[in-house]
Amino acid sequence: MSSSPTRRSVLAGTGAGVLAAAVLPSAGARAAGTTVLAEYDVVVVGSGAAGMTAALTAAKRGLSVVVVEKAATFGGSAARSGAGIWLPNNSVILGAGVPDTPQKAATYLAAVVGDEVPADRQAAFLANGPRMLDFVMANSPLGFRFMEGYSDYYPDLPGGLPNGRSIEPDQLDGNVLGAELARLNPAYLPVPAGMVVFSQDYKWLTLAAVNAKGLAVSTECLARGTKAALRGEKPLTMGQALAAGLRAGLMRAGVPVWLNTPLVDLVQEGGAVTGVVVEQEGVRGTVRARKGVIVGSGGFEHNAAMRAQYQQQPIGTQWSVGAKENTGDGIRAGQRAGAALGLMDDAWWGPSIPLPGEPYFCLAERTLPGGLIVNGAGARFVNEAAPYSDVVHVMYERDEGAPGSHIPAWLIVDQNYRSKYLFKDVLPTIVFPDSWYRTGAVKKAWSWDALAGEIGVPAAAFRATLNRFNAQAWHGTDPDFGRGNTAYDHYYTDPAVQPNSCLAPIWAPPFYAFRIVPGDLGTKGGIVTDARARALRPDGSVIRGLYAAGNASAAVMGHSYAGAGSTIGPAMTFGHVAANDIADA
Repeated sequence: MSSSPTRRSVLAGTGAGVLAAAVLPSAGARAAGTTVLAEYDVVVVGSGAAGMTAALTAAKRGLSVVVVEKAATFGGSAARSGAGIWLPNNSVILGAGVPDTPQKAATYLAAVVGDEVPADRQAAFLANGPRMLDFVMANSPLGFRFMEGYSDYYPDLPGGLPNGRSIEPDQLDGNVLGAELARLNPAYLPVPAGMVVFSQDYKWLTLAAVNAKGLAVSTECLARGTKAALRGEKPLTMGQALAAGLRAGLMRAGVPVWLNTPLVDLVQEGGAVTGVVVEQEGVRGTVRARKGVIVGSGGFEHNAAMRAQYQQQPIGTQWSVGAKENTGDGIRAGQRAGAALGLMDDAWWGPSIPLPGEPYFCLAERTLPGGLIVNGAGARFVNEAAPYSDVVHVMYERDEGAPGSHIPAWLIVDQNYRSKYLFKDVLPTIVFPDSWYRTGAVKKAWSWDALAGEIGVPAAAFRATLNRFNAQAWHGTDPDFGRGNTAYDHYYTDPAVQPNSCLAPIWAPPFYAFRIVPGDLGTKGGIVTDARARALRPDGSVIRGLYAAGNASAAVMGHSYAGAGSTIGPAMTFGHVAANDIADA
């Protein structure tokens, strides 16, 4: 079955389920010089977590809905992700015994976000998140698991939970999608063949060579894969499961998803948004929206001009792991329609290694004992185990006014580290690919001074940094930057290393340096919305008929990041909120 109609099939009346009502071209459509392709109650732009949740909600509320998607695949950045979802007080974590309460969650979120996000919008997220999750589980094949131990990112703030609030999708059989499975956007990091791996497992897989639980988890992942194969399943986890499960829900609800259908612009009539102009096979057409348009088209991480306009240099579209189609189309269309934009200077940052082909977003690698990060002066400047967004914020703050001083930075490790821990997908003791060295992503030397020369930092300062770090590591303390002071710091670490699982000295040659740049999971600025996900003008007035969710909207997290899944949790929640607001009108 085709995922999107051709223009010819629609005009001939053969696009099954697509032409909801035959309509004459409106004044707005005629002005745009386009043909009306179809009319629905709701048009959703984007098939990521925000868009598909919005479409599923609209359909289950009895509205006719279509999803238009720029890419040849569905799922967007969500499909590529680990699919952690941060949703306080949801039924999954409460069922697992997590001691969360609405007051704790509100106190914590307010402490993390501050006053840059309106209190009513924070409250809308907290109130609707649990309802959204229950709705998704009731109307799709998705189930979810508590990510036990994955701490909130600031567990010491009031209301923070050291054991975490994050969840992730449970295992899903891709056969539920039939032929549509082939159109699922691939994962950023494919799961090893024959294994079924959850996001929470990676913490232990990294340690499989040196930790009994790591070996047991690895064996369990293989056993899951074997069982799934014997049952004839196509097992999916993480972002692949989330996107596939939402798509399966849309299929059951009869919601069409038009792939290869980029948004060109929004249609406005009488001050309200009444549809979208899209392009199919090089031909433009209008899809009318009787009740509203929900923009869930992702961020602008792959739009070099927008990044240069709004964000601090140096910045690179090639450093992002967001879906390549995310070029800000929905954000720019919203701006042309009069919407205010917010948080355009920010992103869901993370220290990344610019490997050939695609950047690698560092999680465990910079936190494991036996590594540190230095700047262009050969000095430490940050708690390497801090939340990944914070590390990049510090890189930019320190680099400003002194370009090149902190970007790039370098992650330094020794052979003792390499002999114990998985690095990306390279097993311990296995040599790194030659291409990593050829592109300058990694350097190797047999002495500290030689490595300093390789990365262009002063040798004396580099030696002093390593000597100081090693002395502190032996005692298990980091008075300079507090590495290991919070539960979050210890998540991606080696529990066998004591007294501080974050810290070990760097002493065994050869030594390695990995180039660190400000990568991201996507941008976090976009259309400013209210607590009902309605797009707002700069004067605070509502643009009738226009809603936004996910990375096409200014994030409810403001400039911070509450916990694992602070992107997807709010994206799905405000997609749900938007569709319900339309249905309630």
